[in-house]
Amino acid sequence: MIYRIELEKIRETIEKVKKNPDEAKRVTKMEGTWNTGEGEGSQFEAEVSFEKGQMNLEMTQPTFLGGSGTRPGPMHYCLFGLASCYAATFATIAAMENLHLEGFKIIAENKMDFSRVLGLSENPPIEGVKITAIVKSNAPEDEIKRIEKLAKERCPVVFCITNPLKLETDLLIQ
Repeated sequence: MIYRIELEKIRETIEKVKKNPDEAKRVTKMEGTWNTGEGEGSQFEAEVSFEKGQMNLEMTQPTFLGGSGTRPGPMHYCLFGLASCYAATFATIAAMENLHLEGFKIIAENKMDFSRVLGLSENPPIEGVKITAIVKSNAPEDEIKRIEKLAKERCPVVFCITNPLKLETDLLIQ
């Protein structure tokens, strides 16, 4: 195990996918509820199930958007998803390539324009997203940059925010 990554498990998965490409496919699903009651608690909650458990995630809009500001907002989760996926991709590639990391930190940030959310403009709500990777390593700079390039190319969340995706919405009225 390197950087808390089970390399043998990844190698086993690679071999399975080489034999059967469908082994690489997974479905992720989340179901959440908007809390219609009064109070200071979360506005939206979702129980998220994962391979070895489940946990409850809570969201509240910031106060300027009518929430209590007592929980992370949607963009916090979006940036967390981006930062954690990019970090996992980078660290996994570094481990598989035997690139030594002494320290590794990710900063994900964006600049938002809420005028569209408020119905006041057609401006894009997100002006851009920036990831900063802070890498402490004695490896050659060109090797670190190569890992960075591969992480950007392979990270699923980077793909989601840089490529148009088909979005379907359904409405069920009860």
